[in-house]
Amino acid sequence: MSEEKYEKILEIMVDNFNAIEAASVNAKHRIGELVGVKEAPAAKEETFTTLKYEKQQGNRLGEFEVAYKASNLPDKFSPAYGILRVNNATIKERYHGSGYVYSYWLFGKDKIYRQKLKPS
Repeated sequence: MSEEKYEKILEIMVDNFNAIEAASVNAKHRIGELVGVKEAPAAKEETFTTLKYEKQQGNRLGEFEVAYKASNLPDKFSPAYGILRVNNATIKERYHGSGYVYSYWLFGKDKIYRQKLKPS
């Protein structure tokens, strides 16, 4: 088997495992809602902080950062992307947990956005 085919097989496996992980996070969240837990535990922020981000500046958003799939290792990018996708993280419904430094969301394909949380 060629190295290229081997890498593609590994990528398919990693994507599958990430989908399972994301579905598990979603199940925990939904079960927490059903049994009365106000907020299901969020994934560890390290899942997101290990990615490589590029700084951006917008008129409306101010300073934020973007992690591109092509600039990150698949085994780091895919789990983070899957968690945000399962939790429907958008710019209006950003993903973050207790103690997080950043909020995270998806927009477009193969990009993860983050912005520092404002102190409460």
